[in-house]
Parts: sequence; C-alpha cells; structure tokens
Amino acid sequence: MKGTKEVTIYDIAKFLNISPSTVSRGLKDHPHIRKETKRRILNAAHEMGYQHNKFASSLRQKRTNTIGVILPKMNSYFMATAIAGIEKVTSSFGYNLIISQSQESAKKEMSGITTLYNSRVDGLLVSLSFDTKNLEPFNIFFRKGIPLVFFDRVFECDGCANIVIDNYKAGYEATAHLISQGCKRIIHRWKPSSKCLQGSS
Repeated sequence: MKGTKEVTIYDIAKFLNISPSTVSRGLKDHPHIRKETKRRILNAAHEMGYQHNKFASSLRQKRTNTIGVILPKMNSYFMATAIAGIEKVTSSFGYNLIISQSQESAKKEMSGITTLYNSRVDGLLVSLSFDTKNLEPFNIFFRKGIPLVFFDRVFECDGCANIVIDNYKAGYEATAHLISQGCKRIIHRWKPSSKCLQGSS
C-alpha cells in the first residue's frame, strides 16, 4: 500500500490561494500576519494533516534542543533521581531528552552513542557501562565539539568533564548517621567496578 503524501506549506498555500511564505509565517505565529489569516492557515493545516518537519528545521538552525542521556540501567533509585533532576533542568531551558540504556554492555552503549549522534543531540550526558574500557566510541562527539559530560561512573582522561559524588563526605555522613542511631559495629564493603572507572553505582 502506498504511503500518504506528506502535506507541505506549499499544499496549504495552494489550498488557501496565498503565498508559501505567508503560510510559513502564519504557522510560526508571526506578528505581521493578520489574526484571521493565521486562523485560516492553522485550520487548513489541521484539516490537511500538516506536520512540522522538526528534523529539517533543526538542520537549518544547526540545533535540535535535545540532550542525549546514556545510562547503565534505570531501575535504581539513584538513576531515577538523576534523570528527574536532569529533566527538570533541561526542560526549564526548553530542551528535551532522549534516553538510552546500555544494560551494562559496551556494545549496547556504542549503539546508543550512534543513535544519539545521528539524532543530532546538542549535548550528551553519560554514566558509563560496566564493560566500557575506553572512550574511542565517543570520538565522534569529541571531533564535532559536541558537549559531553560523564557522571557517576566516569572515565579518567585529559579534557573529560566528570561529575561524581564526594564519596568521602557521603561515607562520613552515612557512618555518623549509623552511630547516631546507636550502631556499634559498622562494616563497609567496597568493590571498584573497573580500574578506569569510578562512581557510586
């Protein structure tokens, strides 16, 4: 079955017998377009099933107002809280999120990197997978100068922007809390995830 032809501003212009530039400005709520003309344009666009081509627009503007996020997994309180915080800040600046999970696999992480790069995200936030051994897959972002920030589980390298919690302070506060609750025998088990990685998760 043949797909339905996508409706363009030229189709709307032809239907209303006005110029495509007028349709374009009307759809963008330009102040120089009369209210009645805007109403006719919006009604026609709705009836004809017009969809704004965000991808084409982003190519012209060289930005998508989208931030990519790659996480090992989302099924933890820490990651859920982190995502909530990221979403709150990005949305306040008019940005949307595209979230990818690596499931602790470097291969899936690489797939997410490619997908987000091809989606032309304006920046990338990453908590690395357990399997990640180097940052080579991220070179496409480095070469393009796309902002990239590692958080929680990060990689020690020159020029990397890393955000981690203060483990010493967190350990002190957790121990002080246990002592205040009357605990006498406190034990801590620490197991680093990798020689190259550090983080709380």
